[in-house]
Amino acid sequence: MLKFGMIPEFIGRLPVFTSVAQLDREALVAVLTEPKNALVRQYQKLFDLDGVELEFTPDALEAVAEQAILRGTGARGLRAIMEEVLLSVMYDVPSREDVARVVINKEVVGKHVNPTLIPREAPAAKRIPKEKTA
Repeated sequence: MLKFGMIPEFIGRLPVFTSVAQLDREALVAVLTEPKNALVRQYQKLFDLDGVELEFTPDALEAVAEQAILRGTGARGLRAIMEEVLLSVMYDVPSREDVARVVINKEVVGKHVNPTLIPREAPAAKRIPKEKTA
């Protein structure tokens, strides 16, 4: 139906049940990263508002996709999985000025360990000019 110009919001409201092929891991990773308003970009922008870079390793994105497959939620479940993964750090990082980057890897997604927080480099110490003595 999308091919014929119908918008996704309209298609989602049609009261017709149909079976569709389940998306594979690669397709789910593409949903996470490729669209203009991809989930990964949305969360990166959210962290960017606090001056923090958010990075997902490739294996983390595959782990998120795998979780969606295991839960049987497909692409619709990706946001919920991302929320679970990022929930604690989304509330912790804005109050911390020492964090420059957050790295999400496979262990963060699968084992629910804390993400890697990369600290900001300390600003260079200001030099105080010596007073000239005459």
